[in-house]
Formats: sequence, structure tokens, C-alpha cells
Amino acid sequence: MTRRVGAALLALLCAAACSRHDGPIILATTSSVGNSGLLDAVLPAYASGTVRPVLVGSGRALDMLAGSSADVVISHAPARETAALAAHPDWSYRKILYNDFIIAGPAEDPARVRDAKGAVDAMMRIARSSAIFLSRGDESGTHERERALWATAAATPGDSRLVIAGAGMGQTLRIASSSGAYTLTDRGTFQALKGSIDLVVLHEGDPRLLNTYAVVWRPANRPGARFAGWLADGAGREVIAAALRDRRVTGFTTWPGGIDGTTPSARPR
Repeated sequence: MTRRVGAALLALLCAAACSRHDGPIILATTSSVGNSGLLDAVLPAYASGTVRPVLVGSGRALDMLAGSSADVVISHAPARETAALAAHPDWSYRKILYNDFIIAGPAEDPARVRDAKGAVDAMMRIARSSAIFLSRGDESGTHERERALWATAAATPGDSRLVIAGAGMGQTLRIASSSGAYTLTDRGTFQALKGSIDLVVLHEGDPRLLNTYAVVWRPANRPGARFAGWLADGAGREVIAAALRDRRVTGFTTWPGGIDGTTPSARPR
């Protein structure tokens, strides 16, 4: 009887595992990757129709992987990634891209962010001015970095001036443009939308604004692991590089070969 129960349980587990992959591979990815046009340039090179992207904040994407509602994640939230990897030591992790965050706002720049000595000074200037700052407010990697900058600055705008968009990066930029607000954005999304929004780059270049993107997956999930490997080390890496070389996608740099990218704290140089 024990053998029959064991066989039945094994069959049930196999059926459950297989049913998750009856459809496409679910790629839960930060909206900044989706809004930049990167997925449109890269995914068609993988087996057609086998990957379905879901655009969410990085925190939500990692939760989806933990809950088995996603097969692969692209994240840019190192603190959340560190916690997730500690909780799930069986997961695999690889950096694939990087760019930077920038502080964008109206050309008039009422908070004088252009004169800031660094990213923290820029945020302090916004906090002390009468200007509005539009926050993603969605537990994304951008939101994580924004909160870290406010914490270091030990200052935030008043409640009426710290407005929560609760939206992805593209929509947040559009709202900031229409309302004359400042916001923190990744460079890739800003580059993709700059022709359609009334915002300018006001602060950039601070090392605190480095923005890295990683693929996270469970090796036991074979379809997901194959796709993740394709992105991180296989032909997908060259597809990404070609899209950047041809300028079909701008605002990103591929993770350099020979530089360790297996931990959230890794830096490209």
C-alpha cells in the first residue's frame, strides 16, 4: 500500500508541475524593461510565442516567482533580491544589464536640482522646495532606490508634495510631465519616452544611481531555466547586445564579461 500511495503522490506532483507549463513561460519583469522596448527587440528571437511578459514592480515580480506564478524574473531591486535569495537558496541569479537612474523634472527646475552636488543633495533640494515629487510607490526597484535616497538625505517633501503614482515607469513619467513634477527614473525608459514628455534630465552620474538588472529563476523549473540561461549566457545575450549596437534599444549596457554578476551587490566595474 505504501508503494501505491507513493506512486500516486509522485504522479500527482508530476501532474501539478507539468500543468504549470502547459502555456507559455511567464516572465515577470520590471516595467522599466518593458517600457524601454527591450522585450520587443529580444523576445521574438526566442521560440515564438513561448514567453509571456508580465510587467510589475520588482518586488511583486520576486513574490510571483516565490509563489510559482512566474517562471523567470527580471529585477532591479538589489535589497529585495538579497532578501529573496536568502529565503530561497535554491534560486539562481545573474546580472545581465545595467544603466543608471536619473532625476528628471521640468526645465524650469524650481528646486535648482541642476546645481546639486550629488543625488542626495538633489533630493534634499526637492524636499526643501515647494515642488512636487512623483513617486512610483509600487515596491519597484525604482521605488526602493528613491526610498534609500530619502533616507540618506534625512528629508522628504511634505505629504501634499510627495505624490504616489502607483504606476509603472512609463505612466509615472507621463504623469510627472503633465503635472510639472520631479521624479526618479531609469535611463532606458526616459530615453524611450523623451520625445513625448515635457521633462529634462536634471541630475545624473552619481555612483549612488547605478541601476543593475538581473535574471532570477528556479533551476528545477526546466522551461524557465532554459530561457533564463538563454538570456544570461546563451544566444539571448548576443541578441540583447545586437539590439543595443543597432540602437533599436537605448539606455542600457550589457553586463561585462569577466565581471562577477552572481550576487545582488555586484557592480560592473
